[in-house]
Amino acid sequence: MEKKTQKSFLKETIKHIDIKKHNVIKLVEDMADMAYTSRDLNRAASIYDMMLKDKNCCVFLCLAGSLISAGLKKLIVDMIQNNMIDAVVSTGANIVDQDFFEALGYRHYKGDQHFSDDNLLRELHIDRIYDTYINEDELKVCDETVHKICNTLEPRPYSSREFILEMGKWLEKKNKGKDSIVYNAYKYGVPIFVPAFSDCSAGFGFVAHQTENPVRHVSIDSAKDFLELTKIKINSKESGLLMFSGGVPKNFVQDTVVAAEILGKDSPMHKYAVQITVADVRDGALSSSTLKEASSWGKVSTALEQMVYSEVTLAAPLIVGYAYHKKNWKNRKVRNYAKFLIDEDKKVAALAQKEKCNCGRGK
Repeated sequence: MEKKTQKSFLKETIKHIDIKKHNVIKLVEDMADMAYTSRDLNRAASIYDMMLKDKNCCVFLCLAGSLISAGLKKLIVDMIQNNMIDAVVSTGANIVDQDFFEALGYRHYKGDQHFSDDNLLRELHIDRIYDTYINEDELKVCDETVHKICNTLEPRPYSSREFILEMGKWLEKKNKGKDSIVYNAYKYGVPIFVPAFSDCSAGFGFVAHQTENPVRHVSIDSAKDFLELTKIKINSKESGLLMFSGGVPKNFVQDTVVAAEILGKDSPMHKYAVQITVADVRDGALSSSTLKEASSWGKVSTALEQMVYSEVTLAAPLIVGYAYHKKNWKNRKVRNYAKFLIDEDKKVAALAQKEKCNCGRGK
């Protein structure tokens, strides 16, 4: 019997779906006359299209689960390039372990959830994500690249948005990852927030960096993430949520309404909300909590919200594809919240400098 090697398993790569190739408008419209999840999906697609029509609406995209490895990278890049989203809130796995990983030149491979020998995969340094394989040795290069980026930066706390911006700059400097989410978000001024940033390859890079630099080092300030995201919410007259799965990104962006209220700002509940999930509401978990439930917390309006109980790789191409081919994104203004937040940082820096000068005079 032929001995299995790493190459035996890492053969066929995952291909990222191109929504531009498939005009699904008629298909999704016909679902309005069906029932169950089909009709829910039709309404969700219509609500997302409403977000894009609404000239006052800032659109937040939330990502959880393992989506980039599953073939949704190009869909998200198309959304960024065509001004269909204004900010991204994600888990670290999607942005670092999967998107940035592919930006370095690596790939995800088709696997088998039914007949995988996970002990053998471990011996061969292959990690499995359901029916997808990833090369563990290549993933360690991703960890080390984050470590190297840390070493180039001024030792201080950064929001995840600031650090991911530096990752985009690094890709541009190295002429890598032009098809990645990180690079395109950097290029098009779409800020990416990863509230639990250490819970991914970035964490290993930060651990190595901080061990080498125990006194002065780069760290992540998740409170600044929350403040920056809240500033975007306050700046936008209306807001809409498009959520692929749930988890921390879902709650983080919903909480901006409450944070704005605490800051004494008049910022309305998220006007539009769509969530695609397979989580069961009966388990009491955050991912499965309905958007109507979020209204009781003052976070989401119940008028234009829709839960779609489906696996994301099935529903997202239809919902986003529908909105893409309707082309209402063509009339949206470019918000460039990346620049907005950089300008906010400059204001804080100027204030700090002023205080420093005033302290100097008082001596």
